[in-house]
Amino acid sequence: MVGSKRATAHMESEQTLQLMEFVVAGGHFGINVAKVNEIMKYSQYPITPMPNSNPFVEGIIRPRTDTMTVINLAAYMGLPPSPDEERDIFIITQINNLKTAFHVHGVEAINKVAMSNIEKPDATIYGGEDGMATGVAKQGDKLITIIDFEKILFDISPHMGFSPSDIDRLGERSRSTKPILIAEDSPLLERLILSSLEKAGYVNIICASNGQEAWNLLQEYKESGDPIENHVCAIITDIEMPLMDGHRLLKLAKDDPYFNKLPVIVFSSLITDDMREIGESLGAVANISKPEIANLVTILDKHIL
Repeated sequence: MVGSKRATAHMESEQTLQLMEFVVAGGHFGINVAKVNEIMKYSQYPITPMPNSNPFVEGIIRPRTDTMTVINLAAYMGLPPSPDEERDIFIITQINNLKTAFHVHGVEAINKVAMSNIEKPDATIYGGEDGMATGVAKQGDKLITIIDFEKILFDISPHMGFSPSDIDRLGERSRSTKPILIAEDSPLLERLILSSLEKAGYVNIICASNGQEAWNLLQEYKESGDPIENHVCAIITDIEMPLMDGHRLLKLAKDDPYFNKLPVIVFSSLITDDMREIGESLGAVANISKPEIANLVTILDKHIL
């Protein structure tokens, strides 16, 4: 019953995103509040430099019992340093069960942004796969660039990403042409998922950059009149995406008799006990935390091979 209430509450607000707005070098940027563990004053804890570390890593801090890497977001973005570090802030994220301290120049507000006001970034402006934006939110007369924090962590620590050896450990694989639909807004993570699944033998992958694009594709398949299995045999979806999030996509699919037998796997860096409960209540066959790619492949094997 608790899970059902949480799912209902989540779906009532499914078309909005709680976005923490922060400032770096005068620019306005955003992060999903679900990824934020807490915020701290930059001057609150001493930073211990680490020899031979990435140039964007300032060092480590140890608030209470957690040791965290400090990433200088301005340096990573190629923007000017802070004019007054006494006013600077750490945004402590928890992504893929890892806590990281991002050094920013200020936190402005937490905004409730309608999903319809979040646009897919233009690849020519935001760099496509090499860019760091997953969306652009309109908030009043401001534009807030939503940053791909998973990409930043992967760029700085590539070992945190998907490892081909994870697939190798699954043993000899057969080739499958059964179609799989992926909804993922990060171009980098989309490429990594795609290459990992292809290595695992899944060679018929359809990619959508958000839940709305995935839902539009599903509607086209429905209008064809063919059995859905001719077009899609499973859906893999992220949670946080512009225009439509993964939980909304999951609910729409499970509420439609044409799609409701499709196995839907939620594959996200935001998986917590609460998020897992919501996903299960909405009908996901699994809720897997990135970058557990071998676990994702095992679940796919179980449901579509």
